[in-house]
Amino acid sequence: MREFFVHNKYRIIFMVVLSTVIMIAIQQLLTPERRLSVLQPDQFDPSLVDDSMLFVKKYHKIAPFKLINQNGDTITEKNYKDKIYVADFFFTTCPSICPIMTKNMTMIQEEFKDDPEVMLLSHSVTPEIDSVEVLREYADRKGVIDAKWNLVTGDREQIYDLARKSYLAAKKNKYGGENAMIHTENFLLVDKEGRLRERSYDGTDKEDIKALIEDIYVLKSSYTD
Repeated sequence: MREFFVHNKYRIIFMVVLSTVIMIAIQQLLTPERRLSVLQPDQFDPSLVDDSMLFVKKYHKIAPFKLINQNGDTITEKNYKDKIYVADFFFTTCPSICPIMTKNMTMIQEEFKDDPEVMLLSHSVTPEIDSVEVLREYADRKGVIDAKWNLVTGDREQIYDLARKSYLAAKKNKYGGENAMIHTENFLLVDKEGRLRERSYDGTDKEDIKALIEDIYVLKSSYTD
């Protein structure tokens, strides 16, 4: 038996390596490639969705928009054409969840700072307070990279509609009037076609941020297949 192994050791090594390669290949073939789901309004918590969108089951996309960023530049959906991006809603004077959300958004910024395919978009829910000057100071203080991340202000009704009808990320504040809302901690992942993908991510939870970063890579890979 020993002589057999001595005389056939290279053949045995070759067969072991070949078997390992075949097993790995079979495992890869049997393991389906992960794909992110496309979300529709009827899959969200109804409290986050405008009544007009509650029963939409297909073809949902982010509506066109026109807002102003921290540099006073006009930002529209065209700035995000052929981009993957993460969107959220915040305000600069928020004392509770917003600082955590902003800190966690900077984690995403750092991960993709050299990747022009991935961008960030944060909407102020108090545009009457968050002027261009205020957003500029906030961006400087938080380490925002202008080419990567737009903090936007503008018409309150438009921002409200975006939150409730497009990103599905805010609750209606019944005590605050027609255009009042309560923003959530949700981060939304938007694909190059302007569609919401996979799920809402908790912008205050580092584990959810890690999952979001992983999902961005999954989404990126889907465009190279």
